[in-house]
Amino acid sequence: MIAVLTGSVFSSGADQAVIDVGGVGYLVFASRRTLDRMPAKGEAVQVLVETHVREDHIHLYGFIDEAERTWFRLLTTVQGVGARVALAILSVLSADEIARAIAAQDKALITRADGVGPKLAARITAELKDKVGEIALGPTAIGATVDGTRPDGTASTDAVSALVNLGYGRSEAFGAIAHAADKQGEAATIETLVKAGLRELGA
Repeated sequence: MIAVLTGSVFSSGADQAVIDVGGVGYLVFASRRTLDRMPAKGEAVQVLVETHVREDHIHLYGFIDEAERTWFRLLTTVQGVGARVALAILSVLSADEIARAIAAQDKALITRADGVGPKLAARITAELKDKVGEIALGPTAIGATVDGTRPDGTASTDAVSALVNLGYGRSEAFGAIAHAADKQGEAATIETLVKAGLRELGA
């Protein structure tokens, strides 16, 4: 199985790129976000890869970072979400935005992707809501800045735990704290996040 390709950009199109690795060109399907972040033709690039092997083909799906590959894997576990639909979602929403949409059960946001109607969006948010907390408080954590760092990751994590301990579901707690962390930024503390989260939840 191919897990990563390191080489140079040979060409790129609307939904794919060819990566030259030692004179061999690998066709890689990718989201618009990944393609937009790739360097110019001939420049060095490293792409994380998910390999799908079928009886009639072998397809490579490329990702510019681990967060996007992780969400691709999760999305394709949902019935009705194939690789192309997963890439369509990742083309319009960042990994962090997907996590927040699922945590907040925001089905309308998911339907922004081509090929995703209300019923499929509802299935995605329902089936993945319990998995959001497993990865969303990592590299794509709530309160993340543009460069992926967190102003206070521990405060956000502890605030979510505090709301869960008060009886709120993990997904709704995550959504409330995510919104509070966005507003408070680096000034966020556990206390201020919990208070804002409770206000968000209508307590």
